Amino acid sequence: MSDEKDLQQQKREAAQKAKEAALKKLAEKQAGNAPASEESLAKQKAAAAAKAKAAALAKQKAKEAGGSELSGDDLALAKKKAVAAAKAKAAAIAKQKAKEAGESESSGDDKALAKQKAAAAAKAKAAALAKQKAKEAGESESSGDDLALAKQKAVAAAKAKAAALAKQKAKEAGESETSGDDLALAKQKAVAAAKAKAAAAAKAKASRENMSEDDLAKEKAKAIAAAKAKAAAAAKAKQMAVKEEPQQEEPSPNEPILQKYISIIEKHLGTDVLEESVINRLSKDVPTLTAKKESYFTIAKLLKEQEELQFDYVSELHGTDFQTHMEIYAYLFSYTHRHTVVLKVKLDRDQPEIQSLVPLWKGADWPEREAYDLLGIRFTDHPNLTRIMMPDDWVGHPLRKDYEPYDVEV
Repeated sequence: MSDEKDLQQQKREAAQKAKEAALKKLAEKQAGNAPASEESLAKQKAAAAAKAKAAALAKQKAKEAGGSELSGDDLALAKKKAVAAAKAKAAAIAKQKAKEAGESESSGDDKALAKQKAAAAAKAKAAALAKQKAKEAGESESSGDDLALAKQKAVAAAKAKAAALAKQKAKEAGESETSGDDLALAKQKAVAAAKAKAAAAAKAKASRENMSEDDLAKEKAKAIAAAKAKAAAAAKAKQMAVKEEPQQEEPSPNEPILQKYISIIEKHLGTDVLEESVINRLSKDVPTLTAKKESYFTIAKLLKEQEELQFDYVSELHGTDFQTHMEIYAYLFSYTHRHTVVLKVKLDRDQPEIQSLVPLWKGADWPEREAYDLLGIRFTDHPNLTRIMMPDDWVGHPLRKDYEPYDVEV
């Protein structure tokens, strides 16, 4: 009975202590003092609970022992064990709360860091907005950083342009694959061009700083004109560099007619009477026969009298001074066969003389006189080889390339 009494007494004492602690805390709170730390309060609560639990355990053991009374030493030992366990538990609880409090502080530090980052970002954004507003407000001059950036962009653009030009040149030259050495050389050229361009830009900038607005405007106009000229030259060079594949000309529709003329002439006069036979693309594809000087009149007579040819009309006859020699062109037409031919002959320029065609075609009279009057070409067997345009006493022949007036005042 005495042990049960002691146990009840201990419970009452523990409850009394807990009550006193609560009252003390309430009094401190009311008095405006700082409350006890959570750690000490937790320890007190844990100690009181441990004591009560120890007493309960002691009572339980005594009951399990069959109602036998515990000695004073055993009771004291059980109390000590209970107190030690209570202290250990209280320490563990305190440690756990301290850890949670530390994590809470760490979380507070993270929040503070996040606030600092947000503030820095806001400052940067505000600076960017201010710079943008200043630019929109019409600032005409760029800062040093902007100029440096512009230079870098210009250098990069020059390098890219040089590389593109090198590639284009390689392609125009017909190279299917560029070797490593060629690429390295092209890169070196591009870098050199970029450096030169950057140096020129820096020099121009330095000179612009000391120029007036009028001088600056003139420099800009010169630069624009130079750029246009450079672009035009590059376009012209590109056009010249492009190798056009030679296009095969389609056969002339008059080619069979020319071959017919040649066949008839060779059949009747031989193969050594013509110097050349071509289709004149510049004169409506007319068949053109160049006769040797000694065969000129013979070929003309064949062209008129041969039944398959029958050129009965001289539509035109004129001479030309080529400085190295002279030429006669006789345009013949056949009303019977409705076809055309040009008979041509080359003459010595110092003594231009050839057989007249007047005995074959009366229409050659005045054209031959004109060639004599203006070029000095003499036509043998012509019935009336006199001047037709200039006076008979006129000195020289006005259409010769070396003509000089006899009387400069005329």
